[in-house]
Amino acid sequence: MSAPRQSTAGLVFKWCLSVCLALILLYFVFRIYANGQPLWAIGALCLFGLGFYVYLANVAFAYRYLYPGVAAMLVFVALPMFYTASIGFTNYSSNNLLSESRSRQYLLEQSVPVDATSMRFTLHPDGNEFRIALSELEDVEPAIPTANFVSASLALMSQTPPLNVRMSSAKEASFPIGPPLPLSEVLKHRSALQAATLSLPDGRKLSYAGVGEFAEMSSLWRPNADGSLLHLLTGESYHPNQTTGFFENEKGEQIQPGFKVGVGLANYARILLDQEFRAPFVAIFTWTVAFSGLTVVFTLAIGLLLAAILNWEALPARGIYRTLLFLPYAVPAFISILVFKGLFNQNFGEINALLDAVFGVKPAWFADPLLAKIMVLVVNTWLGYPYFMILCSGLIKAIPADLYEASALVGASPWTNFKTITAPLIIKPLMPLLVSVFAFNFNNFVVIALLTDGRPDYLNTKLPAGTTDILVSYTYRIAFQDAGQNFGLAAAISTIIFILIALLSMANLRLTRGRETNQ
Repeated sequence: MSAPRQSTAGLVFKWCLSVCLALILLYFVFRIYANGQPLWAIGALCLFGLGFYVYLANVAFAYRYLYPGVAAMLVFVALPMFYTASIGFTNYSSNNLLSESRSRQYLLEQSVPVDATSMRFTLHPDGNEFRIALSELEDVEPAIPTANFVSASLALMSQTPPLNVRMSSAKEASFPIGPPLPLSEVLKHRSALQAATLSLPDGRKLSYAGVGEFAEMSSLWRPNADGSLLHLLTGESYHPNQTTGFFENEKGEQIQPGFKVGVGLANYARILLDQEFRAPFVAIFTWTVAFSGLTVVFTLAIGLLLAAILNWEALPARGIYRTLLFLPYAVPAFISILVFKGLFNQNFGEINALLDAVFGVKPAWFADPLLAKIMVLVVNTWLGYPYFMILCSGLIKAIPADLYEASALVGASPWTNFKTITAPLIIKPLMPLLVSVFAFNFNNFVVIALLTDGRPDYLNTKLPAGTTDILVSYTYRIAFQDAGQNFGLAAAISTIIFILIALLSMANLRLTRGRETNQ
């Protein structure tokens, strides 16, 4: 009779745990919806609902093992890629960060001081308190307790409504006023003064209007019935332009901040059709392909050659050579890159010191575009050849020894053995890895960012672009370093990079399948 009771208890525990987890997840979905993201809330609800169905319903156990991996792929791979691609169809940038409603709200909250109501003030210490004296009013001294004053300064962003200080006359307060603080001391309390609102005896309210002044504040904008905004100082109306993402007047003048709108294929058209943008983009794309391809060629050639030499059993101290040659792979890449950056320094680097001593030249590695590219290839080859050396060493060990014995019987040289036996037998298994290394270097941001930062730059370009930039570093500069921070354009370039890498991955899969079929 005990087994059924245990089964019933386990079932009750299972459903209680499921209900608690469901409530927590539903609250999470509600918070997403409450923050104004209904589509994300629906997506999260579908994902959680599918998970409950897979694990609680009577379905095949295979789905329970597949669901975590599929869900992780959707959340961490598909979702970021979809979001990035969607940004590429917008004008999202540092000038167009907000939605139209938030941009409108920001403008409507702007205010300017009314000059006729401005009053000079001085700040006076009074023991543990500070007092504000308005120079245009007689016998008026508002008091701000020290505790409130300090809390207003530290918690200004969270204080709602602002600190309200009611005015009282000197006769009512009956206290002497101390000497005023100098301007440098007043500025230290600026945050608290900006949060304070002074209520005058006649009902008017004064706010901080600048250094040394309090005044009544007047709204700068007023909404019109047609959705436009009226600038109260100039009398001009600004209408929201759904094409440019700005509020504009009849003259086409724009006001900040702008808002995010869809621009369709404009970012992609700019990449392909705008001559001033296309020229550096094509040059950077060409260099990216050349950089990735040459890195694969050089690292493979050096790695394969060293692996063949280290496989020579008559070579003395092979273990020491193998350890030394493996060091570039063991040292963190960012350390090696920074060391090379110092070695290639034009004035103080050891490489130029050696070249100057031997040949009398001191190349400008970081200023000349061709030399900068050569330097990048040298450093990247240094970082990458140990990987191929290790792979080729393992593949050479797998080659049957009788092939070399038969070659020795006919008097073949080591170069003949390498050319006719070693290289052909290891290149085919290496092909998928060569594609993978090419794809990796296609996005090798670290070596470019730490060594040259993409420089030297091209001249007369709309956006900063460097001669050693590859697509990923160029995208980074557009998205985060350029003054415009054009996230939409950077997202479009990222989408193109994703498509190229996806094509390389498909080619890699085809090569792998072809090799398996031949075997």
